[in-house]
Amino acid sequence: MLREIVFDTETTGLDALNGDRLIEVGCIEIVNRIPTGREFHRYLNPERSVHPDAVAVHGLTNEFLQDKPRFAEVVDEFLAFIGDAPLVAHNAMFDHGFINAELGRISRPTIPASRMVDTLALARRRHPAGPNTLDALCKRYGIDLSQRTKHGALLDSLLLASVYVELLGERQAALVFGGNGAAGVQRTHAGAAAQRPAPLLALLTAEEELAHREFVKTLGAQPLWLEYLGAAPNAPDK
Repeated sequence: MLREIVFDTETTGLDALNGDRLIEVGCIEIVNRIPTGREFHRYLNPERSVHPDAVAVHGLTNEFLQDKPRFAEVVDEFLAFIGDAPLVAHNAMFDHGFINAELGRISRPTIPASRMVDTLALARRRHPAGPNTLDALCKRYGIDLSQRTKHGALLDSLLLASVYVELLGERQAALVFGGNGAAGVQRTHAGAAAQRPAPLLALLTAEEELAHREFVKTLGAQPLWLEYLGAAPNAPDK
């Protein structure tokens, strides 16, 4: 059984190293690439103001966040939910940096980069001409974007789970979820299946494929797509 956590974050700004903070974390559990329906979702009080440019992206205002829990208040629940599973994110270096910055502030062990699976790097391998934003990939694979009027950590995680399956060449017919109002992330047309690319492993050398399989089994190897391929941590391609 392969358990993975697909997750996304929203933040006060773009620079975790200079004081920007998490304001939303959304995670979904997938087992053997199939969502189980288990979710973790929290809005967070960042104890600082949200940059207006960030508000324009996700719509989370200072007023909305002021009565939400602080990261330290939900960290145990968050860590229990993710366990020791691989963590799947789009431009994973960005989200990983913010999670680790929050953990560091409260003197908790940080999450090693070897646990991260970066779907942006995966997409850049498969679609080098791009674009490879989450919106663009959903459109490429016929995944319904009608609910995505603004960025949101939980909805974006649900969309990314569909994209992730497509990028691996392991198509899932539909993602239909209950809970937290995120139901209904589905494929919009069957014709997209005919355009599905070859499985990821077919693009790798024998040595790369072996390394990938060992990572999935043991979490002891660096993920092949943790290469970021020039993705800047302060410029998330979401």
